[in-house]
Amino acid sequence: MADEVLFEFLHMEIVSHIYKEQQSGKAELDNKDRAVCVSVLEGMGFRVGQGIIERLTRDTPSFKDELDIMKFICKDFWTKVFRRQIDNLRTNHQGTYVLQDNKFTLLTQLSNGKQYLDQAPRYLAFSCGVVRGALSNLGMESVVTAEVSIMPSCKFQVVIQKL
Repeated sequence: MADEVLFEFLHMEIVSHIYKEQQSGKAELDNKDRAVCVSVLEGMGFRVGQGIIERLTRDTPSFKDELDIMKFICKDFWTKVFRRQIDNLRTNHQGTYVLQDNKFTLLTQLSNGKQYLDQAPRYLAFSCGVVRGALSNLGMESVVTAEVSIMPSCKFQVVIQKL
């Protein structure tokens, strides 16, 4: 329990620091500045995801296919990182997956009302990077995006890049 709270607090502080650092001396962030913040957070998450998946799959037999990897991400990986499984996994069987978490850990500390809905994406960039880094280390290059329509529910869209 204490580990979860510490991780959530650290995550919130990292996001806050990145955005404050980028804003220094400016009245408001423009789209370019926001993109830089998202890129930095996503890059940090990417490296974390790579490290976590290395440890988790050390003694795991190789996966049969793409869907097996995504199931592993939704069950084992998500449980290790966010302390719960994904609520729903959908796919179009053409390389696009939607992972839905109805109570996303890193959004539960924000209000459930709509006043923080516009702030939610900044708290998802790191998580998108974590997923992308994990998939990259498993041999799947991807683009991971997240959207929030109702707090703290979140949908991550994973599009696998065919090489």
